[in-house]
Amino acid sequence: MPLRNVRTNIVQSIRAFRVEELQAAAESLGHHFLYANLANAQSKQDVLDLIAAQYTFPAHFGKNFDALYDCLTDTVHKAGPQTGFIVVLEHIPAHAKFDKEAREQLLDIFRDAADYWSDRKIAFRCFYSFSVARAPKGDSQTADDDGSAEAMPTDKLVDVSPLALRMSSPFNAGYWTAAA
Repeated sequence: MPLRNVRTNIVQSIRAFRVEELQAAAESLGHHFLYANLANAQSKQDVLDLIAAQYTFPAHFGKNFDALYDCLTDTVHKAGPQTGFIVVLEHIPAHAKFDKEAREQLLDIFRDAADYWSDRKIAFRCFYSFSVARAPKGDSQTADDDGSAEAMPTDKLVDVSPLALRMSSPFNAGYWTAAA
């Protein structure tokens, strides 16, 4: 059974899973699969716009955190019986325009949605990853098999910064008790 060791209503780091595995688990469980890639988001508004577009929210979506919560809960609940949800937020921005407070507010919306669905005995599992920018493309190069140099894809966003890793683990008590 997929996700048998994952609580039914939780928001957690995606580190142990691949998106494809989560999508397959959603299919096998008969759950809705909601995926948002936030790699191109620079601000709170960008994050909300990308989520709205990729989750196909209704046109009346207010594009604020309250409206996000409403779309994840009441709007869906009123649409009829639900089987469950597997939600993915990939590459949540981690920079000055979308700081730690904004990231925590976003994740709190999904935690509140998990609680909402838990009260209704419906599974709502949300998986997320943080992203940080790396050096711009062209700063490092590698040789291909044929000897030609090709720029490494260092403009891609990755989820391996020490801050992102510390923030994504609720078991790292040192992070939560350390002074900022």
